[in-house]
Amino acid sequence: MQHLIIKFALSLAILLPSLALGDDKKDSTVELFNGKDLSNWTFFLTDANAKLEDVWSVKDSTIICKGAPGGYLATKAKYESYKLVVEWRWPGKPGNSGVLMRITGKPTMLPNCVEAQLQSGDAGAMYGFQGFKIDGDKARRFDAPNVAGGLRGLRKVEGNEKEAGEWNQFVITADGDTVTIVLNGKEVNKATGVDVRAGQIGLQSEGGEIHFRKVQLTPIKK
Repeated sequence: MQHLIIKFALSLAILLPSLALGDDKKDSTVELFNGKDLSNWTFFLTDANAKLEDVWSVKDSTIICKGAPGGYLATKAKYESYKLVVEWRWPGKPGNSGVLMRITGKPTMLPNCVEAQLQSGDAGAMYGFQGFKIDGDKARRFDAPNVAGGLRGLRKVEGNEKEAGEWNQFVITADGDTVTIVLNGKEVNKATGVDVRAGQIGLQSEGGEIHFRKVQLTPIKK
């Protein structure tokens, strides 16, 4: 009997830490979109008279963005290093949008941040706006100093988008000064030398109706 008690105690000692780690991991994941409303978000629109509901709404656990006027939906909270899962689709004619990260400074159509491009045919490209620093493969890197206060771009390695109407998934890992984009299970871009700071996460309104059904963040603890 004593042998069985000791064996049970050892098994419990091994199991409890693993359960605790599992709970910590589960609890650390943040559903930025709660599936019901946009209470965790704020917004910016280029038309100062436009209201949130003129562009964004929630229906059937999906964020619907009309695409005009231009601007972005932004988290109220700021985040620095994380794994971000975003799922989107073009319900009709594909258009343009993007996932903005580490947004700081004055709100504008293209704020100081790094963007994971969602434009149809170019999903997975990356841009640093307003002088936001990104770097990477020189063969894919380019600069447009007269765009958005200074733009640096990093073309995607390859495409992996689905047809219009189908759901796509980004898994974006922003870990310190490195940002990696996985599109529908395939790594399509990687930037290094990225500015490291806490900032908002945004979803762009930039022409064409786009839907989002998941915006989920797991912080990377240092």
